[in-house]
Amino acid sequence: MKIYNIVFSPTGGTQKVADIVANELSQNIEKIDLSDINLSEHFLNGDLAIIAMPSFGGRAPKIAIERLKKIKVKGIKTIVITVYGNRAYEDTLIEMYDEAENNGFNVIGAISAVAEHSIVRKFAKNRPNIDDEFQLKSFAKKINEKLNNSKNTKPNIPGNRPYKVFNGINLIPKTSKKCNKCKLCAKKCPVGAININNVSEINADKCISCMRCVSICPQKAKKISKLITTLAGFAIKKACSIKKENELFL
Repeated sequence: MKIYNIVFSPTGGTQKVADIVANELSQNIEKIDLSDINLSEHFLNGDLAIIAMPSFGGRAPKIAIERLKKIKVKGIKTIVITVYGNRAYEDTLIEMYDEAENNGFNVIGAISAVAEHSIVRKFAKNRPNIDDEFQLKSFAKKINEKLNNSKNTKPNIPGNRPYKVFNGINLIPKTSKKCNKCKLCAKKCPVGAININNVSEINADKCISCMRCVSICPQKAKKISKLITTLAGFAIKKACSIKKENELFL
């Protein structure tokens, strides 16, 4: 079975989840990186597509949705996956479903999964863990059963229409003296917000606070201040205090 693994994963958690599901379903996998600022148009002709994105403030990342529209399909069966840091995914999954369907994907299933929070790392730390992996593989088996039975029913996905208003906080990483100007952060920024000639300069209007530059910096030179992360932690502590479980919708 040919699978397209279409993923927006700035810090790697969403990629881990998508890979677990994809690898359980097939070994014939083509990856499409929605975080690639130079992503070109793709024309898909396979058996299944997986679309995976993190939840940003309860919504799908706008840039990921825009790039998804570069992928041309006609009715390919699809699983949408949203990954969140143990707070809530709110309208992310239903928004992904709508956008995928509008773009020609035939969504037959959906997954919400938990991964380590990209900003306040103590929440959902080290997830997906071995238990999550077992559960996600179990989900993949159920998806495969639906495919083998040629069922084309639509999943009942939670969420609201109209979607909630995005209320994410724009947190701009700072650059410390540890920076050796390797420029990796600028080259890998999904939205081109970092000046490649001066990596300490980040365009606040472009930055989506995805934390990729923080997570990939070899020198650990990009960071959010401890005060801000502490305040952010207090703000979401109540919502994140109870362990959330992964969910499958078929």
